[in-house]
Amino acid sequence: MTGDSKDPYDVQRAIDASRRRFIQGALGGLTAVSLGGLTACGDDSDRRSGGGGGGGNGGTITIGYVTPRTGALAPFGEADDFVLRQMRDVFADGLEVGGATWTIEVIDRDSESDSNRAADVAQELIVDDGINLMLVSSTPDTTNPVADQCELNQVPCISTVAPWQPYYIGRGGDPASTEPAFTYTYHFFWGLEDVIGVFLAMWNQVETNHTVGGLFPNDPDGNAWGDAQNGFPPPLREAGYTLVDPGRYTNGTNDFSAQISAYKEAGAQLLTGVPIPPDFTNFWTQARQQDFRPVVASVGKALLFPSAVEALGDQGAGLSTEVWWSPSHPFTSSLTDQSAQELADAYSEDTGKQWTQPIGFAHALFEVAADVLTRSGDPSDPQAVVDALADTQLDTVVGNLDWSAGPVPNVAKTKLVGGQWRRGSDYPYEIVIVANDELPDVPTGGSVEPIA
Repeated sequence: MTGDSKDPYDVQRAIDASRRRFIQGALGGLTAVSLGGLTACGDDSDRRSGGGGGGGNGGTITIGYVTPRTGALAPFGEADDFVLRQMRDVFADGLEVGGATWTIEVIDRDSESDSNRAADVAQELIVDDGINLMLVSSTPDTTNPVADQCELNQVPCISTVAPWQPYYIGRGGDPASTEPAFTYTYHFFWGLEDVIGVFLAMWNQVETNHTVGGLFPNDPDGNAWGDAQNGFPPPLREAGYTLVDPGRYTNGTNDFSAQISAYKEAGAQLLTGVPIPPDFTNFWTQARQQDFRPVVASVGKALLFPSAVEALGDQGAGLSTEVWWSPSHPFTSSLTDQSAQELADAYSEDTGKQWTQPIGFAHALFEVAADVLTRSGDPSDPQAVVDALADTQLDTVVGNLDWSAGPVPNVAKTKLVGGQWRRGSDYPYEIVIVANDELPDVPTGGSVEPIA
């Protein structure tokens, strides 16, 4: 791969036993590498087998990358351009595996925030582009259909940014079994037990009546979060909280009067849920209009991103959410040696935008890919790649990933902290870490404040 840079720089480091180029520090000023400029030698079957010749005496390894770049889930893919530019530069001189240099090609596709589209582009990448490895991110709506296509077609797949329960159980895995549910598909992220723990840690800092309104859509996330056995109800009940669940609503709903009425009737002073960003904007506006004002509102998905909170205008202050990754996380990239802070700063310098949580996990996908392909011995052999995946234990910019530790086969866990959006000095809203029980090395910046 090639690309132009206004301020190019190269740094050498050791990765396993082989040497290759990588970028360290800020990447501001790099010019985007267009997909049209990436050419793999040989036909599709050559690429899948590693044939056709690449740099050195290896072949070409083609990596597919699927995320929602447009549609309701687009904030999850906001950092993709930056991460892809960085990774294409990291792999510009290829990847050394067992003394051979392999050319790395990355082909990215937009799921358009649609599960059917995600499955379609995955199939295209597998059949038409002949990829050797799939990377996919951002909500079960994207990860699950892509992973299913990879499992069906025996293509190794690494996924992230979906709680492990809707990923694993949603695809037919049995969490009670010690046998792997899947052969070719591996996942890393946190679980519902972690987000529940973080939300409880935030709620316990404020005096309330322990009554929680649940805003759960009829989608894989909402069904998992509201599930009577594996979701929020049992642990909230055990912790002494009452969950008010009016039932599932359809994504894109314009009128939340029924949900708001149920919360008000029950006297709910807390709110949780996992709506898509546009739906929460509608809900929160209507809640204020109908005088539903919870003391604390801790919401997943919709409140993860600065752009989504800014869309609420002056009504975003005090809202809280889980934090998977931030500049203050004490982790370093195995590919670029950038700390979380340096990676976030590089993103802001490159784009002029505030850092956003998916940066770290998109970057980590490529960290795992490089590590696995290197250790496989033969990156064109799917079985060698999945064997390496199963044995992965890697320190990344989002923390240590260990597929031998569970909680279920095919899944490695990451940790969470909790954050509250406050009026910022550099940006309209900035998130403050307010709960770090699970990851005390991430410093807090205060405690939870009731919503004004």
